[in-house]
Amino acid sequence: MSAITPAKIDDAEAILSLQRRAYESEARLYNDWGIPPLTQSLNSVKDEILAGGVLKYSQGGTIIGSVRASLRDGKCEIGRLIVAPEFQGQGIGSSLLTVIEANFPHAYSI
Repeated sequence: MSAITPAKIDDAEAILSLQRRAYESEARLYNDWGIPPLTQSLNSVKDEILAGGVLKYSQGGTIIGSVRASLRDGKCEIGRLIVAPEFQGQGIGSSLLTVIEANFPHAYSI
């Protein structure tokens, strides 16, 4: 069973691990292992979760996708949309985008 739900603080390690896996291909492509998604700290991910706006996509109890968003001056800023490499191309990212956008109905732009 699949579900998109708000991330909890206990999900931070799994989300960070998934984030690193999801961005490895970009790091290889540009030969740059210092990109922010790969150097982000666990505490930073926890802070984002505590602030709200982090969703996870779980399948069978395993997190296989995530997205983050925040509202700044009426504008919804979406970032770090990640999907496990082996699940990419199956519409998970699109589903996460649809749900995160719906979470910010008062944003004047996304």
